[in-house]
Amino acid sequence: MNVLVGYAAFVAGVRTALFYAAGVAAVVCAFDWAVRTRRISPFRRSARFFRGRIEPLMAPVERVVVRAGGVPSSAPAWVFGAVVVGGILLISLLQMAGGVLTEVVFGINDPGSLPLLLISWVFAIVKFALLVRVLTSWLPISPYSKWVRWSFVLTEWMIAPLRRLIPNVGMFDVSPLIAWFLLTLAQRVLGIP
Repeated sequence: MNVLVGYAAFVAGVRTALFYAAGVAAVVCAFDWAVRTRRISPFRRSARFFRGRIEPLMAPVERVVVRAGGVPSSAPAWVFGAVVVGGILLISLLQMAGGVLTEVVFGINDPGSLPLLLISWVFAIVKFALLVRVLTSWLPISPYSKWVRWSFVLTEWMIAPLRRLIPNVGMFDVSPLIAWFLLTLAQRVLGIP
């Protein structure tokens, strides 16, 4: 149990550090935006400091924004957005790892529940792969991309037969939805959380 308490303290520390980092990023990005849009004179000492130290760090983001058809002055907003979204994703991953750690600790204390725990993880991984597969189908990402291929490999055994049996509803393929429903039904029948 000490492991769980220590991990919870670690996650709380990371959350606090990310909160302060987002605050610093907000101030830096707001000041950089004000200098870029000339709301603050670019010739002031603080503005020259930002132009010399911060703008080189923003240059890669600015290039991506300009290539995408955006305005260079929006680069600080994109950086701030990336810091916030990255922080939220990191905290979510840490919380998910904490849940897995909790399950492992309780599984070690009760060895009879380990097979049930492993089966529960298999169901969770296949459901996550279905979710990734559906979300990436809405984006211009190839199913053969190294980032999403694993989701197709893990779910094709279930979706291909369903696709042959169930017709599309208009232009929508509902076989992933039916697969999700069948997985959930199988979990409940087997009594797996």
